[in-house]
Formats: sequence, structure tokens, C-alpha cells
Amino acid sequence: MCLAVVHSRAREGVRAPAVRVEVHLAGGLPSMSIVGLPEAAVREAKDRVRAAIQCAQFEFPARRITINLAPANLPKEGGRYDLAIALGILAASGQLPVEALAGWEFLGELALTGELREVDGALAAALATSTQGRRLLVPPGNGPEAALAAAVDVRTARTLLEVCAALEARKELPRAQPVASQSVPPPDLADVRGQTQARRALEIAAAGGHHLLLVGPPGCGKTLLASRLGGILPEPSDDEALETASIASASRRGLELAHWRQRPFRAPHHTASAVALVGGGSDPRPGEISMAHHGVLFLDELPEWSRHALEVLREPLESGSVCISRAARHCEFPARFQLVAAMNPCPCGWAGDPSGRCLCNDEQIRRYRARISGPLLERIDLHVEVPRLPPTALRSDAPTGESSAQVRARVLQARAVQEARAGVTNARLDHAQTQAHCRLATRDSGLLERAVDALQLSARSLHRILRVARTIADLAGSAAIETPHLTEAIGYRKLERGRERAAA
Repeated sequence: MCLAVVHSRAREGVRAPAVRVEVHLAGGLPSMSIVGLPEAAVREAKDRVRAAIQCAQFEFPARRITINLAPANLPKEGGRYDLAIALGILAASGQLPVEALAGWEFLGELALTGELREVDGALAAALATSTQGRRLLVPPGNGPEAALAAAVDVRTARTLLEVCAALEARKELPRAQPVASQSVPPPDLADVRGQTQARRALEIAAAGGHHLLLVGPPGCGKTLLASRLGGILPEPSDDEALETASIASASRRGLELAHWRQRPFRAPHHTASAVALVGGGSDPRPGEISMAHHGVLFLDELPEWSRHALEVLREPLESGSVCISRAARHCEFPARFQLVAAMNPCPCGWAGDPSGRCLCNDEQIRRYRARISGPLLERIDLHVEVPRLPPTALRSDAPTGESSAQVRARVLQARAVQEARAGVTNARLDHAQTQAHCRLATRDSGLLERAVDALQLSARSLHRILRVARTIADLAGSAAIETPHLTEAIGYRKLERGRERAAA
């Protein structure tokens, strides 16, 4: 038999498309060529594979070897195909039984000694393999990660020789075992003193999945509040946790196996570029917004971010995904995150403080706030002022607020109502669902129309007010949106009111 087919997996964003490694041996001068759009690291596999086969005491065939990585239009990168290529050569030359390869998929880079080295994206490959009914063989370094996909039989091997022994039924390979998830208690909301309105907005944001903007002077507790959001969110489902873990596996940052069940909290520095934020590169990788998928993205010092970096957030905030297009690549990364942003009210940070220490004039404040565009601002549902606390509120014996557990119980109850009603959180209601589930009484419709006209709000802002009002009603256990729910939702458009006053 001069032809062998081995199954493997590529990495394309967070997906793992199937790749057939076809190996053909023919007469002629000894040579080895790899076709199928291989990049440099794949073309160099022939030298690694040759040395690994010889170190494993197999014969490297002195024939013309052609290796096709199908489909031919999918770019191939990295050393993930080394093991599949080596097994294909051994099977095509009659040193391994060809039929033994049919029920397996192989991932792994080969060292010159024949040892298997880990590759990236193993979890995505395991999830894709589970739909084909095959077993997956990975290096030991990828075993715990791939074992998170419970529906697939994942085995590990240290060397090429061990793989060959297993295919010849002379040895049983060990099953990969997942690492036990360690639950780290998130920071407690009880640590936040005072800030009743900000705590209320945080609860509304968690209950409805709304985006939140905190505006206040330095040291008032904006970062403290943002870091407590994860503690009042529901636990992620198995599918959500696996999807988030697959993104981390495909990135160069790696996957923290011990904490894969926890919702991510990402807080990039304001000097991060647009590519670092949304993803990209010649070999597209997920950015911070995808790493925060099903979790929280915290952007501190919002006006200090570059305008370009902020504007690329507009589409992901609406669609929950980001498309990265390059000349030879097109990848789509999920990015359904919950945004929490923080900013000072003015360049010096003390506008509106009772101390009167702010020396910024109206024009300086207007220019500072104009760094955040209107289209981005209106995509943020809740704008909340966080004032400076008096020293008496910070004393060790000062009363504390509710704990995260108490607030989380109300959040879970409100989310259960939303799930039963529409199947999604209120922030993700589409236009038709908003019209159906966010109806107002005639008097309240007039109130909303007057508010929209006075503040010069867009249709997008109007719909976001309705969804926030629906969340407030759910927290109150009300089947209908009532006047207090609507007025509170309108009150959370603070920066748009500020823009209106500046224009006047």
C-alpha cells in the first residue's frame, strides 16, 4: 500500500476545521514535498519527521514522498501536523497497519528525538472531534485541556514510538484526565462602602446584562465596583465555560485550567492598541473583547483610550462577535461581553465635587468628554455618577452594604424571569422582542417621548431605556413596566443629559 490517509485538525480562529493528511509514495529519486498551502513551519516538518522516524528505529523510505494537506485552500500553520505526517509515511510504507488510523485524529509537534510537544487550540480540536465519533491523540501537555471535552475519548502519548505501539495493539495509551476546577471566591460587594446608587446600577447591569459607565473623581471606588460585578453574575453554563475556554486555548495567552469554570474579567491598560483589543494580526488571534466572552471587560480611564481603539468596540457591542479580515484569512471571534467603563468627570477629575477644587472651564470639560463619541456612548445602557465619599463612610466601624450573595439571589431570580419570557437577557432583546415585552402604559409612553425629545436621544437610546426599565421591573417582581421603573431608567442617561446642557 503506497497511500495512507491520516486525520488531523487545523486552527482557524477559535475553530478547528478537519484536515486530511494524504501521504503517497512513488518511485523515483528520494524526495519529500508538502502541498496544500503550507506555511514555513509546516514545510520544515519534513526535517523534523525524518529525524523522529529514524530515532524511533523505523526506516525512512528512500522514495518520492508527496504529502497533501486537504483542503488545499485552507492555510496550514505550525507544527501540529508533524505526528499525522509521520504516521502517514509509516503506514504508506507498510510499517504500520493503515486500517488502524481510521478511528483516530492526531495532533502534535515532533521533536527530533520523537517526543511529542504540545500545540495550541487543542480544546477546539477536541470539541470538533467529538462530532465525528473518532478518538483524539494529543501530547501530554495538551491532555488536561482536551479532556475538558467530555464527549470525546482523548488519549496521550509521550513519543512517536508509543503511538505506533498503540496502533499495533501492543500498548494501551492512557486516557487524558481534566484538571479539577478550583473555585476562587470573587471579591465581595460588601467591601464597597456607601455608593447606594452605583450599587443599584451594578445590580441592574448584572440582572439584565447591560453595559455600565461609572463617572466619578479619583479614588471614589469605580474600579472597586467594577471588580465586584463578576461576583453577582450567574455561574456560566457548561457550554458557555467551554466556549470561553476554547478562546483562551486559541490565544497566545494560554488557558488557566484551574479556573476555566469562572467568568473571565479582563482589564486591559488604556495604552492597548485596537488590534490588542479586538484581535487580529497576520495569523488572527482573539483580542481582549473575545477573551472576555461571557464575562466582564473593564475599561478604566475611558477618555484616555485612543479614539480608534474605542470606535472598534461599536459593532461587537451590538452583534456579540467580531470579524477579522486579512488578505488570506477571515476569522470570526465571539465577543459577547459585558462592558464596564470608568472615567473622571473632567481632566483634573474633580468637576462637581463639593470641595470646589476643580479649575477646569466648560470648554475643557466639553473637549474631555467629547473624546468618547456619541455612537459609543449611546450603546452603554447605564451612566452612573460615583461621588467622593465623606471620611466618616470609610471608617472601619461604618455600616456595610449587602453582600454579593444577597444581591446575586435577586439577580438570579430576575434572570430566571427573563429566560422564561424571551430565552435571553433583556439587554439582548431584538427589536420585535423589545416591542412585545417592553410595552408602556399610554401615560408612560408620553413621558418617554418627552424625555427623548428633551434629551435629543436616538432610537437606539430609546430602546435601551425600555430594556433597562424592563430589567428594573423584573427586579421589583412586576409583570409590567410602571412609571417609577421608567423614570429610573431615564435617569441613567446622565452623560447624554450633560451633552444636551453643553449644547445649550
